[in-house]
Amino acid sequence: MKKYILIASVIFLAGCTKQLNQTPQSTASVSAIFGTTGGLQLYATSFYDNLPGISDVYKTDAGMSDLGTQSSPPSFLLAGAYTSRQSSGWSFTALRNINYFIANNTNPAIPVATRNNYNGLARFFRAYFYYNMVVRFGDVPWVSTPLSVTDSTLYAARTPRAVVMDSILADLDYAIANISMTTDPTASQITRWVAYGLKSRVCLFEGTFRKYRGGQTSDYQPWLQEAATAAKAVIDSGRFALNQSGGVTQSYRQLFISAAPIASEVMLSNVASSSLAVFNDANWYFTSATYGVRFSYTRRFINTYLNLDGTPFTSTPGYDTVTFVNEVKNRDTRLQQTIRTPGYNRINSGNPVAAPPVFSYTYTGYQPIKWCLDDVYYDNGANNTNSISLMRYAEILLNYAEAEAELGQMTASIWSSTIGALRARAGITGGLTTVPTTADPYMEAYFQNTVTDPVILEVRRERGTELNLEGLRYNDLIRWQQGLLLTLPWNGFYVPSLNTLMDLNADGVPDVCFYQGSAPSTVAGVTYVNVSSTLNGGPNPQILSQGDHGELHWLDNVSRTFDTTYMYLYPIPYSELQLNPNLQQNPKWQ
Repeated sequence: MKKYILIASVIFLAGCTKQLNQTPQSTASVSAIFGTTGGLQLYATSFYDNLPGISDVYKTDAGMSDLGTQSSPPSFLLAGAYTSRQSSGWSFTALRNINYFIANNTNPAIPVATRNNYNGLARFFRAYFYYNMVVRFGDVPWVSTPLSVTDSTLYAARTPRAVVMDSILADLDYAIANISMTTDPTASQITRWVAYGLKSRVCLFEGTFRKYRGGQTSDYQPWLQEAATAAKAVIDSGRFALNQSGGVTQSYRQLFISAAPIASEVMLSNVASSSLAVFNDANWYFTSATYGVRFSYTRRFINTYLNLDGTPFTSTPGYDTVTFVNEVKNRDTRLQQTIRTPGYNRINSGNPVAAPPVFSYTYTGYQPIKWCLDDVYYDNGANNTNSISLMRYAEILLNYAEAEAELGQMTASIWSSTIGALRARAGITGGLTTVPTTADPYMEAYFQNTVTDPVILEVRRERGTELNLEGLRYNDLIRWQQGLLLTLPWNGFYVPSLNTLMDLNADGVPDVCFYQGSAPSTVAGVTYVNVSSTLNGGPNPQILSQGDHGELHWLDNVSRTFDTTYMYLYPIPYSELQLNPNLQQNPKWQ
């Protein structure tokens, strides 16, 4: 949905007359841009370039989250590999563009309501910009005017985080009060409801961030209440609903493979366009042995998917030794809409072909299909024509449920209309209307035994199940103070024995065989994976947890670290500190 604007086109059109001997203008006058509604609209289009690119969202969770593995750990998690010299993201170019617009959108020839509408859009994007900066760096300089190269503010110290967050909230409230658009069938523009949605996201982040960093009740509760109120406004609008068109086995996945956003649920998206040559690379990223990071979900996360009757999968005796074909049976149907499971087919030259997990692409056996189109045509480049959602109604329901749970205000009505509704769409039959009263031990252990509230744990379970690979997970870990989850072993499905042909999609055709030492006699179509403890004179990155059986493990030989005393923030880039020493570095970063 990136909407590119060439301000030069405005400049050119403003300067052209029939007197061709005139000296061309090098810049457009303020009145040429800000003197008409069309000029405001054209300028405001540039703000959309600040949203994630069409291939960015799924890569965010694939790069830094507890959801799965990748070919190598991010440098951020390797001891001594990441310093301020590698840091990035400290750019204020987008902010200056926004502030310039706000400062100059004052022409009295434009109706006040129109000017306020576009200022509301600008302040939405300023809030969005600063939210991402605060999440990444903590304290950042708050700048609300366009700066010149001689402005002393360029060398000012950083503004305290709390002040910046209050200013973000003020911007969002202004956007909500003044953005006039309330309906957008394209799901590609900022509406009032998207502003409410961002407010719920921002306030939930800040409320839980403060709560889990030992904040006082008076410090975090107002933020959580603001999150709940904003989310409830979207819900009460009646504008959105969960997509149900594909039934329990398809309605979830439709949201991620549709060319046109399903606007009943998708509130904001990056829209693919063949005419504009705007495509994403999800297929290439997830089905290539070399282009992407070979992201594969971990078994630790896959275990959080419930059974269809609403009971935890991990409450089943012997769940940890169940093989792949059986562990994916009778589970929350979002699982089969998220990874390759028995029955999944791909289209090759117009024909459906069985498509089990392929160990040329996956390390764990849990290979994603979310965001991937089924036709292999799309696998070899940035060819995907599906749009990428940036905000969904499902997130709003989860924001509302979590804020109320964290406030201790969950009711049966709220539960059934949020968590219950999401689970019902996925075919789950039990626990849809009853607030849980007993904590699941597996979920307690998953979150490092830092949370015992059964409602909060179930909301977190649901958030992972519903929103994985949508670019929100790392921020969730930050606000929950769960950075250590990034360092846990990368585990895969259970392998009962060596030299055994495994049929991963129950079609009677073997797919993979794990061995040690020399490979057994080969069978056509079978991928053979060496899980010896050593390989080519060094540690083998792919082994079984119990030597000759057990869970697949990937890169146990590479240590990942997350120091909770300082790694919840990124360092200020070294080059920026050289330009402005008053910024000062975040604690403990070099």
